[in-house]
Amino acid sequence: MSEQNLPERLMILAYSASVVAMASYTLWLYAMGSYLDLLVPMFVTLLLLTALLMHHSQSLNPAIPSAILLFSTYIVVLASMYHQPTTSLIWLGLPIAAAFLLLPLWAALCLNIICIPTLWLLPSPNAISPSFMVGYFALVLLFALPPWEHARRSALLRATDPNDSDCNAYHIDTLKERLHNEYQRAAMLNKRLAVLVLHLPQLDMAAEQFGPRAQHALLTALCSEVNNHCRDYDLLGRAGSATFWLVLPDTSESSALLVRERLQRALSRCVLVETGQLEAHISVCLPCQNESFERYVQRLEARTGVS
Repeated sequence: MSEQNLPERLMILAYSASVVAMASYTLWLYAMGSYLDLLVPMFVTLLLLTALLMHHSQSLNPAIPSAILLFSTYIVVLASMYHQPTTSLIWLGLPIAAAFLLLPLWAALCLNIICIPTLWLLPSPNAISPSFMVGYFALVLLFALPPWEHARRSALLRATDPNDSDCNAYHIDTLKERLHNEYQRAAMLNKRLAVLVLHLPQLDMAAEQFGPRAQHALLTALCSEVNNHCRDYDLLGRAGSATFWLVLPDTSESSALLVRERLQRALSRCVLVETGQLEAHISVCLPCQNESFERYVQRLEARTGVS
């Protein structure tokens, strides 16, 4: 799991709550007269405030504020345990949980294993005891179970569901399988076959500037318009992040060009709130005579979608 998988409101709440919690902790240390321990919490408070402001910026990579939040969680917990040896070791669960929430599974596992040598620098005698190390590994594995199960279920769903997870189109594996069947059918029955390669240049821009909701609206609009203006046995599949293949069985080159013009007119009439008029670059790709299926797929994958 990473920040991209977490809801936007939840991430804003996490950044805001971390700033409030760290500022409150700094004020509490000031009120208690622990002036020597104020430096790290004050620095981390400024870091978290910076991460919150960076998260609202549309031009920055969302991984940067996420990394700042994770780094701040580790540094404040380890610094508190270093300066105050009586601090309960249970607080180590906070950065471990943050790692599994903000990083992919294997990255979080590697990070928590790499941090083990730093625990030996803690003045607390319990930090190097065998029972603590066993508990630490058990806690890491416990936090790793939910994202591992989520990844396993997602892989199982992708293996059994022929549709793409983000739109009403075939998944790339199912698309290639169906295309292979149509390719063999056209070769055996001496039929025509054509594929339209559709590219959405607005997709990445919509995700960066307006978030995943605008990206989903673009994908939904494209699939809806294409499915409404095609035959029932035509196959629409997502071949890449912003690229789709429309498989047209029993279709000659001239007919494919007519379908292309019809789709371009239909898509140009589709206007979205965030991105405006829907733009799609559509090109036609036909198999050559005596061309192998693997070579044909390579030519399809090399297409940029620019007509």
